[in-house]
Amino acid sequence: MNYKTIHNKGQARLFENKYLEMLTKTHPAVIWGMYIPILGYLLFTAHTKFAIEVRNVIYLFFAGMIFWTFFEYIAHRYLFHFITDNPKLKKIAYVLHGNHHDYPRDRERLFMPPVPSLILAATLFGLHYLFFRDYTWAFFPGFMFGYLLYASMHYAIHAFAPPFKFMKPLWRNHHLHHYKDEQLGFGVSNTFWDRVFGTMFDLTKTKEDPEKTKALLFEKKKP
Repeated sequence: MNYKTIHNKGQARLFENKYLEMLTKTHPAVIWGMYIPILGYLLFTAHTKFAIEVRNVIYLFFAGMIFWTFFEYIAHRYLFHFITDNPKLKKIAYVLHGNHHDYPRDRERLFMPPVPSLILAATLFGLHYLFFRDYTWAFFPGFMFGYLLYASMHYAIHAFAPPFKFMKPLWRNHHLHHYKDEQLGFGVSNTFWDRVFGTMFDLTKTKEDPEKTKALLFEKKKP
């Protein structure tokens, strides 16, 4: 899909129903506040109920975080940018991600809102359990923590300049994904899988357009 128009104001209207529309928006603090107690409970249960040693809980947690980075890449590349002529599937892709390309300054849709997020998380937990069984109680919290870091990084990339020089390629990779080529630069929290699968922008040859980059950043609130 190609979303060529970048709107500097407002946000996309995803549903006619005002209540459904309301459920598409959230604030990062709400999602962090919702998930941290849940993930803490899952880790506690992994150790106390399923007798997974603390050392192994830690290993599984970090394994989940690493697996998230791969899932993030695959989902962004093949689900969020799903190419189809089917109107219903186009609508789903637009609700999931296309609206962000049209309205990159929309702060309220960078985290998946609570209701759909919990439904999807429960579904993914069930899928993980098919493979990892009891270890899921330690693996899945790491996976979801990876999601929280990813969404926060995405928010940061649209909010301000990279705080450290070594992070600049990550910022540039995502900015170029928005306005240069949507079939490259799928990594948001990292560029590892872009490099592995050959979808990384050649940052040595590709120059950024300052004006187009500026259009992707949140407007600073006036004091």
